[in-house]
Amino acid sequence: MGLVVRKRRRHPGRIFLLSPANCGGERARLIFSERAKFPLAQQLRSREGAPLGDVFSFVSGLYFRGKLTYARTFAQPPTGSGVLVITAGAGLLSPDTAITLDALRTFACVDVSAANLGYRGPLEESARALRRRIGAACEVVLLGSIASGKYVDVLATIFGRRLLFPPDFVGRGDMSRGGLLLRCVAAGRELDYVPVVGSVRHGARPPRLGSYSEFIGHRLSRG
Repeated sequence: MGLVVRKRRRHPGRIFLLSPANCGGERARLIFSERAKFPLAQQLRSREGAPLGDVFSFVSGLYFRGKLTYARTFAQPPTGSGVLVITAGAGLLSPDTAITLDALRTFACVDVSAANLGYRGPLEESARALRRRIGAACEVVLLGSIASGKYVDVLATIFGRRLLFPPDFVGRGDMSRGGLLLRCVAAGRELDYVPVVGSVRHGARPPRLGSYSEFIGHRLSRG
């Protein structure tokens, strides 16, 4: 009797959608300041602009940096980019997209609300284009807040039950989520995902994570 060789099923693919940075916060005001002389601020003011991912990582700090690092580590796109950023008024963009200071000012002026057509229209258009590009099986993981409808109400109508999120996000604040994602990258461990549709989107705050520096120090001490 011959040996039966089972072919390994090819992963259907997985891409990540990252929620945008708050372009109206304190760190955003630093980069908007005319006195800003640090390299990223100067690059943002140049004709070439600066990568969206770098700008949002600066503006948001740990949270966006955690999302971007995690998504780039675990994305498995069937084609094209495996990481896209939700923007205020420009739909989904690659984190490598160069933006200028004027573009960042525009983001800061757009209300991120499912009721605002200036935000919702471009997001719906680019999400539909993405759906056509990735096919019917690829998973779409949202790394962002699912407690309100500003992302979910738009994206779930397009991707349905293949719009997923990490249930470990429930109850956590932004800094806790960012720290969790960086820990996962350091440990080489991907989170579990569940469909947004029909899931519990609110919950009690989980136990507090130690600082990320403490976590790295512990890993280094263990070799």
